[in-house]
Amino acid sequence: MLTLARKTALACGVALVATPALAEEVNLYSYRQPELIQPLADAFTKETGITVNIAFLDKGMVERLKAEGARSPADLVLTVDIARLAAVVDAGVTEAITDPTLAAKVPAAYHDPDGQWWALTTRARIVYASKDRVADGEVTTYEDLADPKWKGRICTRSGMHPYNVALTAAYLYHHGEEATKTWLEALKSNLARKPQGNDRAQVKAIWAGECDISLGNTYYMGEMLEDPEQTEWANSVRIVFPTFEGGGTHVNISGIALTKASPNRENAIKFMDFLVSPEAQGIYAAANHEYPIAEGSEPSELVKGWGSFTPDDVNLAELAKLRPAALKLMEQVDFDG
Repeated sequence: MLTLARKTALACGVALVATPALAEEVNLYSYRQPELIQPLADAFTKETGITVNIAFLDKGMVERLKAEGARSPADLVLTVDIARLAAVVDAGVTEAITDPTLAAKVPAAYHDPDGQWWALTTRARIVYASKDRVADGEVTTYEDLADPKWKGRICTRSGMHPYNVALTAAYLYHHGEEATKTWLEALKSNLARKPQGNDRAQVKAIWAGECDISLGNTYYMGEMLEDPEQTEWANSVRIVFPTFEGGGTHVNISGIALTKASPNRENAIKFMDFLVSPEAQGIYAAANHEYPIAEGSEPSELVKGWGSFTPDDVNLAELAKLRPAALKLMEQVDFDG
């Protein structure tokens, strides 16, 4: 005969087992801060009744997913930069999906050919140029950054950072190994200081007169304009959209992938489909000052004000493959040294 305590424990155990199967939810591991994702989650829940649980992981996402294995509660991973997406896929913790909504909304250049990851928004890797010391049209291509006229005038963050590695991989794609190494050596010789800080720190250096141009992502302009302490930095520069000779402006992405262990697979795919809807694209792109990916979606008025550009059309999966070679070249030229 079961004691009351045993009956209670058994009842609780049954409830715990049954709950995941009945719960209308989806679990998201996010590299981006929850406050940037929460408006999307709220809109999805309002439309479908499905709750989105967000776990913010500043680092160690791949390690955590591998450690959890088949018991992972994560349905989806959302991260930024093609290198980070590729790392999740390479770890073997994602599942390829063929979904008609995603295929119709996301251009071919911005999703994995096998469906392992799908882009949600793009950001351009651009030049921030001093309004006072750099004339219009003085820099138009990434190749221009190697021109000796920029000696002592360029600032950038570490060459080993994923954003700069991705740009180097794109240069490698367009020009090959020898030309890319020569370009990196020339770019390094044009630096005003040793690579340091983040993209906003480079704009601050322009404002302070330490350099005249810098490499950075577009969305940092929006972030600086929202910060009273950084607005003056932002107003000291303008955005220039360089292109590769024979190509377009280098872009990177934020993207999402379905996990292999997803316990709420159907709900997860519903959320992915929602994320490329006009409503979600508008919410997400505005919150992050990025460019929406889906056809028919528009960037915010602030982002529109930065000007238009033609994105480079190389599939980002190709750049992910070139990342090891790009890192090797950075090391060979001792870019951060």
